[in-house]
Amino acid sequence: MEKAKLGLVVSGKEDRVVEGVLMFNEICIYEAKIDKQDEIEALMKEVAEFYLSQPGVIDVKYIKRTHRQEDFNAVKEGKPPIRLTKWVSKVTYILHWTLENEDVHAQVSKLGLEQFYKRWNRCLTTMPKILLGENIV
Repeated sequence: MEKAKLGLVVSGKEDRVVEGVLMFNEICIYEAKIDKQDEIEALMKEVAEFYLSQPGVIDVKYIKRTHRQEDFNAVKEGKPPIRLTKWVSKVTYILHWTLENEDVHAQVSKLGLEQFYKRWNRCLTTMPKILLGENIV
């Protein structure tokens, strides 16, 4: 389990404790081909294991979009999200990983691309959207 509290991140591994450090994050949104779900999900497990083995990587999470909100009024009324039952033309996945700083991000991203890019590219419908930034809280 992960516990985050103002500059303290404790991940599932005991050696992943970083205190008083401004964390760096990447959120990446992928659109995958419907017929490549099994392949990309197996690849995500492999990539996550690789990233977590690198010094300075604090946490890695891959998320599959499985729900949607009915509309904003449903949110205001406290209604639960609706489970997706089928995908049309693509499946959306999200990567959220946390690193010690942007230098670690640059080094590990380069290694990841060298090792996994061709296999990722086979599964995607378009280039991913990448968001980068530092923690506020």
